[in-house]
Amino acid sequence: MIEKNKLGMLLFIASEAVFFILLILAYIYFRGSVTGPTAASSLDIGRTAIFTVFLLSSSPTVWLAERSLKQGEQRRLWVWLLVTVVFGAVFLLGQASEYAHLFAENITMSRNLFGTTFFTLTGFHGFHVLIGLVALAILLGFAVRGEFQESHSAAVETVALYWHFVDVVWIVIFSVVYLWTFL
Repeated sequence: MIEKNKLGMLLFIASEAVFFILLILAYIYFRGSVTGPTAASSLDIGRTAIFTVFLLSSSPTVWLAERSLKQGEQRRLWVWLLVTVVFGAVFLLGQASEYAHLFAENITMSRNLFGTTFFTLTGFHGFHVLIGLVALAILLGFAVRGEFQESHSAAVETVALYWHFVDVVWIVIFSVVYLWTFL
C-alpha cells in the first residue's frame, strides 16, 4: 500500500502536470501567430543550456541524498541536499538573468504573444523551482540538525518526487521553447 504522503504528492504532481501541459499547449498553439519578438530572435539557447545542466544535475544529487539517508549516512545526506539546493539556485539565477536581458530588450509579458506565453510558462516553472528549493532547504536544515535518524523519511521521499517532477517539466519546456525553436 502506498504511503499517504507519497500518494498526496503523486496526486499533486498529476494536477500540476495537467496545468503545465495546458501551458505548453498554449505556447505551441500561439507560437505561429506572433508578430514582433519571437523565441528565435530573443532567446540565447547556449546560455540557457548551461543553466539547464545545473537543474538537470540536481536530480541525481537529490537521488544521492535519498540514497545516503537509506544507508544511514547523515553527513552525505545533508551534503547532497546542499548541492541540490545550490544547483537549483544557480538555475533560478540563470532564469532571472535571462529575464533581465529580455526586459532590457523591452520584451515583457505585455509586449506580444511570445512574451505572454514565454513568461507565463517559464515563470510558473521558476515558481515551482523556488517552492522546491524552500522545501529542500527545510530538509537540509533538519538534516544538519540530525533529525533524520531512520533510513526512511516520507518528507525526503516526497520532496525528491516533487524535485524530479520539476526537472522533467523543464526538459519538456526547454525542448519546446528552446530546442524546437532553433531546429
